[in-house]
Amino acid sequence: MAYNSNFDVDAVMGVLGTIGERFQDGTHEDEALRIAAVALLYVREKGTLDDYREYFRKFFIPASESIVVAQSFSTMEEAEAWLAQGLGQEGHLVRVAGKGFRVIPRRKGGGLVFLRTPLPEEMEP
Repeated sequence: MAYNSNFDVDAVMGVLGTIGERFQDGTHEDEALRIAAVALLYVREKGTLDDYREYFRKFFIPASESIVVAQSFSTMEEAEAWLAQGLGQEGHLVRVAGKGFRVIPRRKGGGLVFLRTPLPEEMEP
């Protein structure tokens, strides 16, 4: 399920209130709902709602969806030419003929090289 990081705080508070009506005052459930509601109000009142929205978004995005491929190539020759032109940067993840590679510093002599780094789709059964 995808979660909306641009949620409406007032709508969330309404839902928490509706759920809270199902529990008696003083129960663990009542306490947990009150804590969540007050925490959300605190974030909004402190002016950090945008920061929280970004945290929320990152928290629920699967790691595989947050991986960004900088460039894709049909052949390793194309990828090597791109790297030789100085277009790649250390840490870039590239796709070459459907396989992942990370741009890393060369151990000896300077410059950059590719290190085989499987992409998330390569790890799926």
